[in-house]
Amino acid sequence: MLNILYFKRWAAYGIALISLVAGSTTVGRFVRQGEVRADGNRVFELRVYHAVPGKVSALEARFRDKTSKLLARHNLTVEGYWVASDSSAASDEFIWVVGYANREEGKKNWEAMASDPEFQAIIKEEQAEKLVEKVDVTYMRPTDFSAIK
Repeated sequence: MLNILYFKRWAAYGIALISLVAGSTTVGRFVRQGEVRADGNRVFELRVYHAVPGKVSALEARFRDKTSKLLARHNLTVEGYWVASDSSAASDEFIWVVGYANREEGKKNWEAMASDPEFQAIIKEEQAEKLVEKVDVTYMRPTDFSAIK
């Protein structure tokens, strides 16, 4: 009788252990599905717009109300927009990052946007009410340990 109780107890421990392992494996698969995997050709474009002093808010409004919609329409995926928050001359910077599957796709999408009549109207507005003094563009590739790929 004692051996049967001993066997049942160890059987229960074994079942609990197997259940724990199976549950952990299942949960681990779901968690890994959300991981970001690097695409070897993915490229990002860092764009820093040096706004005319005092015009960064107008530039923000233009992107919020018009430009961001055009970018999305032309498959130019914006990863984020930022404005400098310090009190130096850099506070007139409007910074954004756009990502592409590869450099060729980015070039093709920019060309399509450049020929869009709505974008051409925005360019004319920019020439009438100058918001940007200078644009710095840097193409970047993610490192293998980068959180964003």
